[in-house]
Amino acid sequence: MTTHSAEWRLAKHVVSTRYEDLTEHTINCAKTFITDTLSVGIAGTAVPQAQQLLEALKSIDPGGPVAIWGANLGLSAPNAIMANAFNVHCQEYDCVHEGAVVHAMATLLPVLIAQAQSREGISGKELITAVVVGIDVACTLGLAANQAMQFFRPATAGGFGAVAGLAKLRGLALDQVIAAWGFQLAQASGTMQGHREGRPVLPLQVSFNARAAWQSCELAQTELQSLDNPISGECGYLAMFERDFTLEPLLDELGRVWRIDEFSHKPYPSGRATHAGVEGLLNMLREHKLATESIKSVVVTGPSLISRLVNRPPLLNPSPNYARLCMPYVLAKIMQHGHLEPKHYFDDELADPQTFELAQKVTMRVDDNPDPNAFTPVTIEVVLSNGQVFQTKIDNMLASPKRPLSQQQREEKFMQCCGLIDDHQRTGNKNLHELYANLTALDKVSDVHDLFK
Repeated sequence: MTTHSAEWRLAKHVVSTRYEDLTEHTINCAKTFITDTLSVGIAGTAVPQAQQLLEALKSIDPGGPVAIWGANLGLSAPNAIMANAFNVHCQEYDCVHEGAVVHAMATLLPVLIAQAQSREGISGKELITAVVVGIDVACTLGLAANQAMQFFRPATAGGFGAVAGLAKLRGLALDQVIAAWGFQLAQASGTMQGHREGRPVLPLQVSFNARAAWQSCELAQTELQSLDNPISGECGYLAMFERDFTLEPLLDELGRVWRIDEFSHKPYPSGRATHAGVEGLLNMLREHKLATESIKSVVVTGPSLISRLVNRPPLLNPSPNYARLCMPYVLAKIMQHGHLEPKHYFDDELADPQTFELAQKVTMRVDDNPDPNAFTPVTIEVVLSNGQVFQTKIDNMLASPKRPLSQQQREEKFMQCCGLIDDHQRTGNKNLHELYANLTALDKVSDVHDLFK
């Protein structure tokens, strides 16, 4: 191991960061996105594909101490991590770092909560610190990329962040953190094919890398030899998964810039790349009181990234994962209902012929933005049958750091997500409010073991 290598500097940041180093804003951001991620994971339990995965895991797991969020069930830590990570990302409702294009909480939080449920005595402050350093690692790797995504970064970079967070909770030494990243590299996966085809394999890759993080830290605590340069090596993570990257300036910002401060909520249950289109169309429908039947066409113009991620042709009966990442489908639901809900991806809604008809009116165009990882600015143009044209531009999307959700909006999303699971599974309304209050005061909790049951 080379002293002051990229691995050394990242691992040094992981082991040396203290709760006392964090700003009040950073602590509040961590609590906010822990709360949001937990509720989104609870909501994911209601998704049919999540139930299919859980049945498969139950068939090979006799049960264990780690809870499946939103279900009266516990599994062994690796399998519970796999289920919870899938549930967090399977509805495209989880928070994201836009610049890094990484949904880092999806891999990270299930691993940390599994550790908290496996070992008593972990405080809210320790959990917050582990979240912050895990996010820093995942987003540093994502931000280093100078090119468009070739692999699914929420899974690949997210897995390295999950290792960092778990290593922090377990108190691993610097060399053990690097060793754990070596084992993580050996397991890292994240093809974009699941994204292209709109299949549940996409969130499953988040699950695989989250589970791998647990295994990587387990192995790092043995005598088994690992790698010295799993991130910066000739065949390390960056060279293999990103290829064109600039890491050094980001390493210089460790401990000065906390990446959790830069996270965005998901106010709508669809790919973040659709959100500027959703917001812009909603604004025009409301402001100009446009009737759906009067709309001739909707054109969304933006950076190449959003076109690569969500510019796909509408299908008459798409899969849920395909629909969540399809701008025409999402905007058709906006025209049809004036809002977007998780239920718009269930069977009858997916096969609705009116949705398919409206989706034909939506097209996307790529602008001249040179940033391959930019989500904005985005221009939305609506043309009416009578020739009238309305246009709006979104420079910063709703729920981004520059336009954060209010406390009331955050709580409403939490309650909406928790309300999606079946009545026989759902916690009482009083208990939900109690849980929300405890999560927002997480820094005051001395032992989080019982909080996540």
